[in-house]
Amino acid sequence: MNIDFKKGDGLVPVIIQDCNTLQILMLGYINEEAFAKTKQEGKVTFFSRSKNRLWTKGEESGNFLFVKEILTDCDNDTILIKAEPLGPTCHTGSTSCFKEETAKGFMYELQSVISKRIDSNDENSYTNKLFQKGINKVAQKVGEEAVELVIEAKDNNDELFKGEAADLLYHLLILLKAKGMRLEDIEATLKSRSK
Repeated sequence: MNIDFKKGDGLVPVIIQDCNTLQILMLGYINEEAFAKTKQEGKVTFFSRSKNRLWTKGEESGNFLFVKEILTDCDNDTILIKAEPLGPTCHTGSTSCFKEETAKGFMYELQSVISKRIDSNDENSYTNKLFQKGINKVAQKVGEEAVELVIEAKDNNDELFKGEAADLLYHLLILLKAKGMRLEDIEATLKSRSK
């Protein structure tokens, strides 16, 4: 990765994106020292222009940004960091500094939560208990939720319909985990069909 720090007098803009939801969280600036620290520690560190020093996001609030992937643009003068946020990113308490509060992309966050509950063998988790019963029980639950969704589709109660659709998607994510697949795999299949 050959970043051009000369263009911006030693600073390059860095866009922070939630690795699960793909929501843009914030924009900051990074110099070579901050970039090296970010790569070494796995937490996003910026060069704060107002403080005139390195500043690790979350050093005061605890709302760190854990690096999952680092990309550069075609000119090597802008960085995109896909990160897992630990709490809200904005100092106002908002998820994003762009004041965008949205459920869009939440399925990926939910997929991560489901995976963590299963991988940690959380004995108090409904998700893990269902998963431990095996693929037949998980698949059966998906079937039950699909039937309940069809029944609600025939009525006019939008709230019940949305609730059943949410239940179906939740259990489908558990089934994907049981099959060793991820939502991204299904998206790739859908994308391949769109040609």
